[in-house]
Amino acid sequence: MSDARESRPIGPDIRIVVIGGGVIGICTAYYLARRGANVTVLQRGAVADGASRGNAGMISPGHPPINGPGRVGPAIRSLKDPLSPLYVAPRWDPELFRWLWSFARWCSEQHLEYSMAALAPLGLATPDLFDELVKGEGLECDYRRSGYLEVCRTPEGLVAVREEAELIARHGFKTRELTVAELREREPSIRSDMAGGFVHTEGSTVNPGRFVVELGAAASRRGAVIRENTSVERIEVEHDRVTAVRIEGGERVEADVVVVATGSYSGGLLGDLGLGLPIQPAKGYHEDRDPGSAGTPTLCQPCLLVETSVFCTPIDDFVRFAGTLEFSGLNHEVRQDRLDQLMRSASLYFDGVTQAEALDVWVGLRPCTTDGLPAIGPLPDVRGLYAATGHGMLGLTLGPITGKLLSEQILDGSSSLPLEPFDPGRFLN
Repeated sequence: MSDARESRPIGPDIRIVVIGGGVIGICTAYYLARRGANVTVLQRGAVADGASRGNAGMISPGHPPINGPGRVGPAIRSLKDPLSPLYVAPRWDPELFRWLWSFARWCSEQHLEYSMAALAPLGLATPDLFDELVKGEGLECDYRRSGYLEVCRTPEGLVAVREEAELIARHGFKTRELTVAELREREPSIRSDMAGGFVHTEGSTVNPGRFVVELGAAASRRGAVIRENTSVERIEVEHDRVTAVRIEGGERVEADVVVVATGSYSGGLLGDLGLGLPIQPAKGYHEDRDPGSAGTPTLCQPCLLVETSVFCTPIDDFVRFAGTLEFSGLNHEVRQDRLDQLMRSASLYFDGVTQAEALDVWVGLRPCTTDGLPAIGPLPDVRGLYAATGHGMLGLTLGPITGKLLSEQILDGSSSLPLEPFDPGRFLN
């Protein structure tokens, strides 16, 4: 992952504005600033106050995208089951219907193989890149190269995970099947009536909000300007080239390059330019608990509870239970029944889980494209305009490599790993 061009100074005349201060935007700004570029980040609230703060905190190279065979049936059945891990809230929404129709077309074995081949080079570069960032910049974010467990309650779940393990192994990732006894040796709180599981040795964990805040500070030290509590109204374009970003209150921030990294809100901002991407927000929840309190397992290792798609991650001095994919529109409304489902799920896999006071509850939105792959790169017809969004459940995992490759593309015209599969123009041509 070394790049001799990183040390080449970039003139301050190139004005780059990154819209969005989440993990994707901050990683992009960091790598641009590291190359000497003149970069400004515009963030609507505080840095990392969206999906970047509350995600599961699990870095999972090799994890497949949400598109895959067998996804369509559960999506349809979820209309009648508000507690389904994948839930589509019944409502009249033509845009969502179009998105679901296109999503269904991409849920095939052929596309899954294509997606894994596209994502694998990025995922394989990810562990070393996190190591480099955390150690090189001295980031205080509870980063651990711990690996993670997939825990299966049922034989059917174990078969599905075994097939997935074969898929990711074909693309260069390491995983190994474990018996129930081996699972419990690694994580004693796992119940004895499980079917089995797998260990993914290349996984790691981090406090996601702290990681983004700390990396933002590192970007600032390298010259990036980060403006919080700054709402963007529109991107200005003249003669098919970006010229500025207009912010609330009328201020005009001049720019030669604009990167849109606003997650689930990217579609609306780009839609004003006739370049709307097919992105739907997938709502996720978390509940943080004190591992020292009664009713909460003290986890040694992060776990994915397969049948319920709940992630359980020990972070700093709390355990985070996070999950669900809820397609209910662009809102932050908390459905208490779905939030409660996190701990009900945990009680099926761990001994001693009962009601306990939560340290924190949260809801956030993950940006999902119809084909399950992110949109990274220049947008057609408008020079100087780039997208970095649509990472779904892999935003934290792919944040650093996205920022590094996009900075190369902007400053050099090409990237050290292929970005063609993620070209935003695939949705707009």
